[in-house]
Amino acid sequence: MKTFYFTFIEKRKIFYALSIILLVASLGSLLIQGLNLGIDFTGGTKLHISIAKDVKTADVRSALEKTGHGGDQIQELQDGTFQIKTQFMKQDAQDQYVKAISDKLGKTEVLQSTAVGPTIGQEILQKGLIALFIAMVLMIVYITVRFEWRFALTGILSLFHDVFITMGLFSIFQWEVNSTFVAAILTIFGYSINDTIVIFDRIRENLGRVKRQELGLVVNKSISATLRRSLVTSISTLLPLLAVFLFGGDTTRYFVLAMIIGITAGAYSSIGVAAPLWYDFSMASKNKRF
Repeated sequence: MKTFYFTFIEKRKIFYALSIILLVASLGSLLIQGLNLGIDFTGGTKLHISIAKDVKTADVRSALEKTGHGGDQIQELQDGTFQIKTQFMKQDAQDQYVKAISDKLGKTEVLQSTAVGPTIGQEILQKGLIALFIAMVLMIVYITVRFEWRFALTGILSLFHDVFITMGLFSIFQWEVNSTFVAAILTIFGYSINDTIVIFDRIRENLGRVKRQELGLVVNKSISATLRRSLVTSISTLLPLLAVFLFGGDTTRYFVLAMIIGITAGAYSSIGVAAPLWYDFSMASKNKRF
């Protein structure tokens, strides 16, 4: 009886095309409009306020224009609550700011206030970038030591693929990037590389078991053998994240959103990018083009 295997290698150009589209769109957005950095990185004050009257964003902006803050970022959240991002202000300046709103729109309550000085914001950004760089280096060292160079190269490319797409989507939709985003990216590093290594281990195992088998068949077998495990793991991780995203409130929303995108990209890239790329590099090396 002939065993059925998914033909991932034969369909790899479809996966490549999808990845190229996502990567080009991500790169274009990052170059044109960049990331929407939160006050954690830029410094500033973020106010979460509640207004008793039924008002809209335009009403709040109109109230702030008289104080010279008409250009502040105002986002309506739900039922008379708003999130406002403005320049860094001390407590007395914040009080005057809120008073300007309440004088025109009625009773205004500050539900949450966060203030980060410009110097601290820059320090957080620098430390975040250093953490990302160290994580990348450690991942590269780990996968290079554990596997031969073709596995290492494709694993690293797959890792960058997942992180770049996550950053790209945040840029395209201008979702706020704050300090929790860095934590999400670091988590995606570990999750994505682990998913890829499971498939690489199976490929290496199958290569050692049957020497004369066609390379494409080995990769198809290896992906098919680990597919159920990868899907179950990804879905079981995504479901609670989705619940937190929907019901967990605004504090964790963008962290969870980054995790959802990164884990989805990681599950896809381990199957549709990392393993097929390893196959292409191996075939090129076999034909002495590498």
